[in-house]
Amino acid sequence: MSKNSTEFRLNIGIILMNEARNVFWGQRVQKDAWQFPQGGLDENESTVDGMYRELYEEVGLNSDDVEILAESKHWYSYRLPTQFIRRSEPKIFGQKQKWFLLKLISEDNCICLDSTEYPEFVDWIWVNYWYPINNVIFFKKKVYRKVLAEFNKFLLT
Repeated sequence: MSKNSTEFRLNIGIILMNEARNVFWGQRVQKDAWQFPQGGLDENESTVDGMYRELYEEVGLNSDDVEILAESKHWYSYRLPTQFIRRSEPKIFGQKQKWFLLKLISEDNCICLDSTEYPEFVDWIWVNYWYPINNVIFFKKKVYRKVLAEFNKFLLT
């Protein structure tokens, strides 16, 4: 099997921003890794529907808890390093992601990390908008830099 674009899992990435323009930063379950919420798109699922599903599964928020500020103009991709490629079939060599910038319009206490049977995060904090670029796992840095740069104009509004 060749490493072409069909072996990149379609995925949604979510940047959740509060009124102070800080962003949600979540610690992954059983890992010392922090990241934005993200997850795969189901077959025939729209990007918006997938985003709302992932938002609920990972952060416990619903559509009435947030306002969509932006959807990325492009799909952003990254390759997984060899040690992170699962042995499943078909092999997935990376992620192809559509990103959303959301503004939290509910209170912080509406965030619930255990809204599903298998939580993705064990902890979370609000961080400076640019903090994730230097603190995400190395193979996601380029995508984070591009997405944050694309959405940067919403810090000024």
